[in-house]
Amino acid sequence: MDHKGAGAIKGGCMTKTGLMLVMPALMASMALAGDPPSIEQGKDLLNSPKLGTDGKSCATCHSGVKKLEKAATYDEGQLGDIINQCIENPLKGNALDPASRDMRSLIIYFKSFTKTL
Repeated sequence: MDHKGAGAIKGGCMTKTGLMLVMPALMASMALAGDPPSIEQGKDLLNSPKLGTDGKSCATCHSGVKKLEKAATYDEGQLGDIINQCIENPLKGNALDPASRDMRSLIIYFKSFTKTL
């Protein structure tokens, strides 16, 4: 059997073409693994105007984490939907991808308030 296509293995080693195809995905996954979502990033995002287009941050309405204690009791899907509603409407920004580091960090930060209930 001839294995000369992209990613072919010669003598137990991947060819240069195969390696070039695999490397970008490998590097992207390593970057994600090296920069996981965090409570600190969620807190920073809550106070940052970068999620919107009108100069406001989440903290404009939720100063002192007002109303976030209740949000911490929602499941992650509901919480993500609520976060995106706030970003799209009051902040006039673009919804976050539910799997993005920013969204995961916001959810982790909000969920940390369940410990204070």
